[in-house]
Amino acid sequence: MSTGGLAHLPVLGLVSALDRDHPQGTPAMSSMHAVAVVPARYDSQRFPGKVLADIGGDPLIQWVYERAARARRVDRAFVATDSEKVEAACRAFTTDVWLSRAQHASGTDRVAEIAREVEAKIFVNVQTDEPMMDPDLVDALIDLMDRERVDFASAVAPIHEMSDFLDPNVVKVVCDARGDALYFSRAPIPWPRGERLEPGAPWPPGLRALKHIGIYAYRREALLELAGLPRSEAEVAESLEQLRVLDRGWKMRILEWDYKGIGVDTESDLQRIINNIKQQ
Repeated sequence: MSTGGLAHLPVLGLVSALDRDHPQGTPAMSSMHAVAVVPARYDSQRFPGKVLADIGGDPLIQWVYERAARARRVDRAFVATDSEKVEAACRAFTTDVWLSRAQHASGTDRVAEIAREVEAKIFVNVQTDEPMMDPDLVDALIDLMDRERVDFASAVAPIHEMSDFLDPNVVKVVCDARGDALYFSRAPIPWPRGERLEPGAPWPPGLRALKHIGIYAYRREALLELAGLPRSEAEVAESLEQLRVLDRGWKMRILEWDYKGIGVDTESDLQRIINNIKQQ
């Protein structure tokens, strides 16, 4: 097994091999502005093997990759995986598969492995939890990075259902007045004082809650610096990689988006997506 870069190719041959495999006319490796990466770890703790779970005849990872690659502002999209099984499945729909090291603590660290070898100004991490990722959101996040010159950005959507607010698999976000993240948590935040919240309870008047969407954008230099840091206490406790950014006192700009996708954290989430497809 290769320890990094394109599977079974030495790093010195990485650029020429990737360009040879890619159709003529696509951006050269040295001239790219934005690259999307879908980090795909096979042994997911909550749902092992979910990246290859079948959705309408295609593996989940293919749904995510094709939506990321469809974004107009993405010059190139990669799958980064630690599994030869996932690599083989991905080669049925793309040659841009990166067999990464297995010991990465998070998807951010897996994306950084590619960023060390691939020249681009912006890297977008599209998490494998998001088979219904909106390509327009990917573009909007890249636009935000260019317009506001921030180092880190992500996206949220409003929460309207109490079941989502109380679900630890739905990550909640609180932002400041400028739109930068103050904190991410699996706990229901902000907690409306004096309210008795439970599944099925009515939505409290005036409560504005936001759920995190599984996508990040990083400026290359900031990403590499972030990946060189140890995991923070909050990151480990919540199992949320983005808290490493906030732990350093750095800012992560948040884009609110009308997002209808369903994140796949459990087998029941997968079944919800399959049912939605059948109804279309």
